[in-house]
Amino acid sequence: MSNGPSRRMILGLGTALALGTPPAFTAHAAPRRPTASPLVPAEAATTLWYPEPADEDLLIEQGLPLGNGRLGALVGGDPARELLHVTDASLWTGGSNTTLDSEGQFPYGREDFGSFTLLARVTLSLPGHDRSAVTGYRRTLDLSNGLVTTAYSKDKVAYVREMFASAADDTIVIRLRQSGGGSITGSVHLSGTHGETTGVDRTRRLASFNSSLANGLRYAAAVTARADDGTVTAAGNRVTFTDCSEVTVVISGGTDYAPDHSTGYRTPDADPLRLAESKALATAATSGTALRDTHVADYRSRYDRLTLDLGPSSKRQRGLDSWLRLKARASEGSEPDPELEASYLQFARYLAICGSRDGLPVGLQGLWLEGNTPDWMGDYHTDVNIQMNYWLSDRAGLGDTFTAFADYCLSQLPAWSEVTQEQFNDPRNRYRNTSGKVAGWTVAFSTNPYGGLGWWWHPAGNAWLCESLYEHYEFTQDQKYLARILPLLKGACEFWEARLITTTVTDPGTGAAREVLIDDHDWSPEHGPQDARGITYTQELLWSLFGHYEQACRTLGRDTAHADTIRDLRERLYLPRVSPTSGWLEEWMSPDNLGETTHRHLSPLMGLFPGDRIRPDADDPDTLEGATALLAARGMESYGWACAWRALCWARLKDGEKAYRLLLTNLRPWAGGDTGTAMNFFDMYRVSDTRAIFQIDANLGTPAAMLEMLVYSRPGHIELLPALPEAWAPSGSLKGAGARGGFTVDVSWKRGRVSEATLRSVGGRRTTVTAGGRSTTVTLEPGEELTLTELVAVD
Repeated sequence: MSNGPSRRMILGLGTALALGTPPAFTAHAAPRRPTASPLVPAEAATTLWYPEPADEDLLIEQGLPLGNGRLGALVGGDPARELLHVTDASLWTGGSNTTLDSEGQFPYGREDFGSFTLLARVTLSLPGHDRSAVTGYRRTLDLSNGLVTTAYSKDKVAYVREMFASAADDTIVIRLRQSGGGSITGSVHLSGTHGETTGVDRTRRLASFNSSLANGLRYAAAVTARADDGTVTAAGNRVTFTDCSEVTVVISGGTDYAPDHSTGYRTPDADPLRLAESKALATAATSGTALRDTHVADYRSRYDRLTLDLGPSSKRQRGLDSWLRLKARASEGSEPDPELEASYLQFARYLAICGSRDGLPVGLQGLWLEGNTPDWMGDYHTDVNIQMNYWLSDRAGLGDTFTAFADYCLSQLPAWSEVTQEQFNDPRNRYRNTSGKVAGWTVAFSTNPYGGLGWWWHPAGNAWLCESLYEHYEFTQDQKYLARILPLLKGACEFWEARLITTTVTDPGTGAAREVLIDDHDWSPEHGPQDARGITYTQELLWSLFGHYEQACRTLGRDTAHADTIRDLRERLYLPRVSPTSGWLEEWMSPDNLGETTHRHLSPLMGLFPGDRIRPDADDPDTLEGATALLAARGMESYGWACAWRALCWARLKDGEKAYRLLLTNLRPWAGGDTGTAMNFFDMYRVSDTRAIFQIDANLGTPAAMLEMLVYSRPGHIELLPALPEAWAPSGSLKGAGARGGFTVDVSWKRGRVSEATLRSVGGRRTTVTAGGRSTTVTLEPGEELTLTELVAVD
């Protein structure tokens, strides 16, 4: 039975929703070039640096990342042989994956569901530049300018290699320079990773390939080089340069993917090879200096929105390379290294800028792969991982990086609606609606770019995606955006209208019986019984979803009658109790713990974070105490993303020391354990006794916790320094942090107390700001700012 929209309506909806979203790989106008250098001087830049190149076989742990939101690369910095693993975010195998298995669930393999894969490998060769032949070697990730550099000397000649992925030019650029009377001779080799054949255009000095995957996705890549002197030629499968004073190498590539369900997620008239070649040649026609300055200006327009000072580190700490510095901070009895911790947050912002612009959102590994078989397909997991990837965006002044996530959900909505209404109530699906009705949309635990779902159905996944989507509105107060996401919120509510069931519970205080609405057979990710009803995870998410939908309808003046219906459902929802047995907030409608006490997921704590129903200033001390007890029972050791989530929850509970301890846990140098930070600052996730992988969620989630320690917000309320740890208390400042309600915050502190604070409106009009037990109510017009003198501590 279905009371949802027809297939024709769904297809029409897909076209309407996709109109504002450009294809991932398309022609674009030449960018504006800066007239003056935008470079942050080296002495003022925040950097990660290393005295040795990365091991070519360990690029995922040691290589440095580049990205422009669509194209990504890992680079190692070997003077003689620079290997780049190049990706395009849309180069995915698989497809819609709509054939259910014998249990009514989706297949989850690389051929049916699909996998994120590499676009190309590019090898830059400089004969005679072997590591043993050079001196003064240093490779650097310049976070302030968005550049990866390799510098060294050979035969009294200084060589510098600058690498960046330019969003403005939509290419990856390698700029080779020398000073001291030398020259540059070498070649760049392009190879595919799916059996492609590389050819060359001798006239245009270009190497390229094009092909298609089994699912019909067409793609291509190209590489060329430019030099103002010497010789540049193309032959075989490479471009060669000889006796040049400076060389600019340009890499381009892409697919015919489009975020449009009505066209099968393809751009029918796209020509990836023509685009790749034309973009490479157009970029190479511009000087290396102009390309670099264009990239830096574009990058800094985002990066410079937020600054963070957690206090000074020592001269000795500053003198250590980044890997030794991580090790030193983790050694027993070490002193705090606040500049290291601030750079960890800025590294996360670098990853967000590199990994999430126009196009597809950040998946499990972002844009960075070591091969074509990433664990969990490098997909979009909906039970914490993709959400965690975007908790940082608005808090860190990078709200525009959130757009890729919202656009993804909108582009997938027609497919998600169609498959939900056609297949969710399959009689083999253990999570099917026992009401026999189905409407709206939901997802599985895994999603791909083709509307495809994988692993198991995840009924509450729609509510959690909507939690993140609505939170972005809370930061921005952008009603045009709210109108765009309203169909997602409405469809999720319609799904739950058809799914919720009625049960009777007894009030523990009065003994009175009452009817409540609960979730049908479901699973509290990712443990415990798979057929439980009324799990806390879902009940909390629905309480939030229904409230957000009602508020959205009121704000926009739309669907107000439906909003009334949803409000009534919300008032009848069962909300979790504290177990009289354990003293913990119940994860299931049972006083007993039916799962793992120290499980990695914090599913029953959705009301604490990311939600706001459970909080220290709410009038429900029993629930707060039960949530705190459950969080404590989960422990302080887990995988990186799980530690990040724990840190966020402890920050919400205003326990800065526990949140800080979890930050340090994730900063531990990875050495084969469950979690840790690799040499290149990637978070490593152990998947077996012999192997670990990079998973980006902890890299983005842990810094989100750092910001929550300094600024907590919800609409109508902002608190400064709610969970400031002792290590950061002596002095510091944060400028440009986002606050829900439509504001940004600057705050400085000394000896743990606010010394200066400024509030700016980006759309918000009224809020209460609290610090150190003092509060003030602020009224601003959009664009106005106010210095909050009432909150400044007086000695």
